[in-house]
Amino acid sequence: MVFTPGEKPGNESEEVKLQNASKQIVQNAIQQAVRQVSQESRQREEPANDNGGTFQLGVGELTKKHEKK
Repeated sequence: MVFTPGEKPGNESEEVKLQNASKQIVQNAIQQAVRQVSQESRQREEPANDNGGTFQLGVGELTKKHEKK
């Protein structure tokens, strides 16, 4: 690690502080995005699991219903 004149070894430079803050912001944003995607995925799966697929019609079923009319 290289120290600029007047900088003490125990003190972080402003650049290092900004880099660390940037990394933390990016990590927080990634974690939030992962949580959001996981939550949206669970919400999409729940209705299919709750109704047992009764609202899903196959292509053949839809065609047969129209043919009866």
